[in-house]
Amino acid sequence: MHARVRAESPARTIFRVTSGNFLEMYDFSVFGFYAVSIAHALFPRGSEFVSLMLSLITFGVAFLMRPIGALVLGAYIDRKGRRKGLLLTLGLMAVGMLMITFAPGYQTIGIAAPILVVTGRLLQGFSAGAELGGVSVYLAEMAPPKRRGFFVSWQSGSQQLAVIFAAVLGVVLRWQLTPQQMEAWGWRIPFLIGCLIIPVLFAIRRRLRETEAFEARKTPPSPRQIFQSLREHCRTIAGAIMLVTLTAVMFNLITAYTPTYGQRVLKLPAIDAYFVTMAVGLTNFTMLPIIGALSDKIGRRPILTVCASLVILTAYPAMHWLAHAPSLPHLLIVEVWYAMIYGSYQAGMVVALTEIMPAHIRSTGFSLVWSIAQAAFGGFTPAICTMLIHSTGNLAMPAVWLSCAAVVALLATFRMFPKAQAAEAAEAPEEVDVPSSMAFDDGLQQQHP
Repeated sequence: MHARVRAESPARTIFRVTSGNFLEMYDFSVFGFYAVSIAHALFPRGSEFVSLMLSLITFGVAFLMRPIGALVLGAYIDRKGRRKGLLLTLGLMAVGMLMITFAPGYQTIGIAAPILVVTGRLLQGFSAGAELGGVSVYLAEMAPPKRRGFFVSWQSGSQQLAVIFAAVLGVVLRWQLTPQQMEAWGWRIPFLIGCLIIPVLFAIRRRLRETEAFEARKTPPSPRQIFQSLREHCRTIAGAIMLVTLTAVMFNLITAYTPTYGQRVLKLPAIDAYFVTMAVGLTNFTMLPIIGALSDKIGRRPILTVCASLVILTAYPAMHWLAHAPSLPHLLIVEVWYAMIYGSYQAGMVVALTEIMPAHIRSTGFSLVWSIAQAAFGGFTPAICTMLIHSTGNLAMPAVWLSCAAVVALLATFRMFPKAQAAEAAEAPEEVDVPSSMAFDDGLQQQHP
């Protein structure tokens, strides 16, 4: 670990850097959880299906801003530093959350209500475009080489804590408030709680130290150099986008979409879906550090290959069984199984992304890859699943969408992680478009057994 980061314990540093990531995922989770209530409060009610689709599309629209945020804010982080960039993304997220929390209803201000919500979501998407990349890069650069998978796994771990926290709130609110109260104003409570913790997160994150890997650079890259390097490594970036496709689709399916699927499709009580979402978050949180540490010992390729293959083989049969016999135990079994696969895949994939990016564009490259995959596939997963079910009448169609993403990820794994990667990594020059495990200019490379 770098000397300047050793001033405090690794656990405390991880806590500081992932605090803002918690807020980002909390915000995105509660919007997905309360999509039905938001649709009723802030969008026209001419058709229940149309209003829900508008709400889900608004959820997805934020992901379209992520690539722009990745380029703009990612470049800022690569030029100005990890610490400054993470403070900036946290501030932008806070503004977006405030706009959604206090937006008047459609019955009060008409079309201005959805406009305010969309604007807030766009701002949140812009900031999120670089938040996850900045956190992952910071953790990778401060981690001991042989424990990088374990350290970086806590980026995703903080997201799971946010999912659990949001789901617990959902359970409590469903117990305490009537459906009418939830529709009228209860859905705003989780957003308000998010606003209240913003000052605490600022106080936590502002004490971050800069990583030594960034400070060791004599001259930060210019924006032109950053974009030129992105073009030079376009094949690596394309392969990385394919890797992220599975996690983008799967995460939004098992978290943001689960409450809507449970309530609207399976006709289960709302509180059942929130209990299942809590279980999903706990499962992910458990799997991430375990498999992250395992990937440090056996490599990233076996983890990614097994997980993508399991999705292809089991996703549709599991959801078909659930759709034809909907119940809380069945929903719990299917979603926890999905979560075990997701947590394992995510643990190996995120650290792999930090290893394939050149150091001088590591934050920009990571953020861009993640944002494009989320914008193209992940963010619109709830809307796509709703449309697929509406069009076909097949309640298991979300699993088809998930399986397609797994095929893409499996192809990317074979391309980015050839079996001979360890031998090739020792000889590959920096400027060559190399397999995922190969090191770039500051020695941030995967440890092979």
